[in-house]
Amino acid sequence: MLEEVERWLAARSWSAADRPLDQLLSAKGAAGTTVSVVLPALDEEATVGAIVEVIRRDLMDGPGTPLVDELIVIDSGSTDRTAEVAAKAGARVVHRDEILPRLPALPGKGEVLWRSLLVTDGDIVCFVDADLRDFSSTFVSGIVGPLLTDPDVHFVKAMYDRPLGPEFGALASGAVPTGLASGKTHGQGGRVTELVARPLLNLHWPQLAGFVQPLGGEYAVRRELLERLPFPVGYGVELGLLVDALHTVGLDALGQVDVGVRLHRHQDGQALGRMAAAIYRTALLRLSRGHLVRPELTQFERGPDGFVPHTYAVDTEERPPMRDIEEYARRRVA
Repeated sequence: MLEEVERWLAARSWSAADRPLDQLLSAKGAAGTTVSVVLPALDEEATVGAIVEVIRRDLMDGPGTPLVDELIVIDSGSTDRTAEVAAKAGARVVHRDEILPRLPALPGKGEVLWRSLLVTDGDIVCFVDADLRDFSSTFVSGIVGPLLTDPDVHFVKAMYDRPLGPEFGALASGAVPTGLASGKTHGQGGRVTELVARPLLNLHWPQLAGFVQPLGGEYAVRRELLERLPFPVGYGVELGLLVDALHTVGLDALGQVDVGVRLHRHQDGQALGRMAAAIYRTALLRLSRGHLVRPELTQFERGPDGFVPHTYAVDTEERPPMRDIEEYARRRVA
């Protein structure tokens, strides 16, 4: 298995610099491929506008054929000015509850990504988290690139350094922090990845051991694959899509692209615990297609009189493949 992973790493891991923008535009024009970018957003007014502005400036509004054909922000119930800021910056904003209204929305990121297929048209759908700082358009062009230039590639994830400490706050995307270039990982983010997702993948799906950021929120996928996959509604969506894509199209249809450094908001330890539980549940379901005995997680916080338990539901819902939804089928025919 190690030999297979090493072979895959050599053949299916690239840098964003490997495919210049003019090459991507040429390939896109020759094939007539269309690209949609989706930003799932919940209370991200501080960052979503800058991300939209960069994508529009670098990949949509210049002369000639745009790399990105549509840019959509899916607002999943923000209480701040996320929708207003995103629209002013040039994105089309759609509220989650406006999509497929006959089916009440469930809370969770995966729910938003699943519904986004109903309001986008691109042959390639690129997902980008809306909390990124110092955003570079290579996060989009880098991961879309292999899909435009290689018909055998169907699913591409971004890989990057994820600095955790404030000492990296001034770094721009694409730069390599001092220490990280030498292989040191002290202060790195991605704690759920390292403590939960990576061990699960290595133990149960060792073919996926070569993915540097299996839970990263930046990835591009051919629509024809996305519409065949079930979507966990919550934080388990990234692991679920990756594992199911492996079983659907095979390892050699998957790839990853180095886009430099990802700066974003980090969660506290309790939130990470809930994320970890969702990841474990998603993996467990794929291993057994069974049910959790207790789909809840109890955590503790210290109160005035000692530790107080707080119990949270673990995401247990998954949406079916989009091609099974009547409204989607009608829309695709039209």
